[in-house]
Amino acid sequence: MVDVWLPYGKTEVCARIPARNFLGNIEPKEKTGVADPRAEVEKALREPIGTGPLSKIVKPGDTVAIVVNDATRTTPSYLMVPPLLDELNQAGVKDESITIIFGCGTHRAVRLDEMKKLVGEEVLERVKVVNHDHKSDDLVYIGKTAKFGTKVYVNKIFAETDRRILTGNVELHYYAGYGGGRKSVLPAVSGAETIQSNHAMLLNPKARTGVLEGNPIHEDMMEAAELAKVDFILNIVTNGKNELVKAFAGDLEQAFYEGVKLVDEMYKVPIERRGDIVLVSPGGHPLDIDLYQAYKGVDNALDAVKRGGVMILLAECPEGHGQDVFYEWMTKMDGVKEMEKNIKRRFRLGGHKAYYLMKALQKTQIILASTMPDYLAQNTFKLKTARAINDALRDAFDIAGKNARVWAMSHGNMTLPIFKAAE
Repeated sequence: MVDVWLPYGKTEVCARIPARNFLGNIEPKEKTGVADPRAEVEKALREPIGTGPLSKIVKPGDTVAIVVNDATRTTPSYLMVPPLLDELNQAGVKDESITIIFGCGTHRAVRLDEMKKLVGEEVLERVKVVNHDHKSDDLVYIGKTAKFGTKVYVNKIFAETDRRILTGNVELHYYAGYGGGRKSVLPAVSGAETIQSNHAMLLNPKARTGVLEGNPIHEDMMEAAELAKVDFILNIVTNGKNELVKAFAGDLEQAFYEGVKLVDEMYKVPIERRGDIVLVSPGGHPLDIDLYQAYKGVDNALDAVKRGGVMILLAECPEGHGQDVFYEWMTKMDGVKEMEKNIKRRFRLGGHKAYYLMKALQKTQIILASTMPDYLAQNTFKLKTARAINDALRDAFDIAGKNARVWAMSHGNMTLPIFKAAE
């Protein structure tokens, strides 16, 4: 037997897999965080990619808007914003001319206590901060994307400021391909109609994790950010402990793509065969706090399992299913086709996750080992259930056969297996 320890909530559990069945662990190639995050950010600002430094872009008296991520992301904006403010001050831009916009997209507004965690108290005392409201009645129309015809409405302060700076972290994202860069305009500071038009394209087969080429959502986002005349970006890549690994500053596209290269190096893992069974943990708390969050591990693991195979999702889910629209679509909609119609008609955050889950279930059976009530997991979310990880493994071998080969993924929410057939 091989003992494989996997994160579960705030602890770990041991899966016992027969050695002859075990293919191995699919793990990210993690890098350690830099010793001095501020020095790393300052270095990126001094050596921008594809642009001059900020001192050559802004001039004294300019107004500046800085977009930062909202509370649904773990982005350590407090590492990026203070050096950015200091750089602007040195270029002659006063704190009172700077506004930080929390790029909420369709999410709720960021609370004051969350703002303190996201950007730090010093920043809140220095500059004005606002939440973006995607339903605001004073959004500004800045044009239509040429390729897909998306009408781009953006935050009024963002549109009317002299200079626009985006911050964020580059990471895998399951329909935009990656987070970061252009995503800090669309959806972060865009209007409801703009977000709906863009996100409806998630039905396209190229709108996938880790894919940029031919991905209509990414291409549309990039064009929207170009229409918005973004002057400068500061993006970072972090590791599984949310430590800063590297910072990238400069041109909207070039700096973002450098971040993408590092993410690929760390989190895309080539595999030469698919498993009959894939055992995946999202990575423990808070990534498995509910099924809505934990699903990302399933989505990432899909390329590692054979069609008709079995996936075991090890996720504590102490807060149950999580998001209400996710639950509503699973209870009220009759399968993938109806969900597709609703995504085209009116994208609602949460509904897309129900769509992805139903699509995943067309490829693989999923056994959930969690604390969620069986009736909820089975009847609403169409999952098989097991009380413990080794019970789930036994059930998986019953389905896939005693010779089934098994992959394990301990950090499913941040690892993307890429199946490469042998030459």
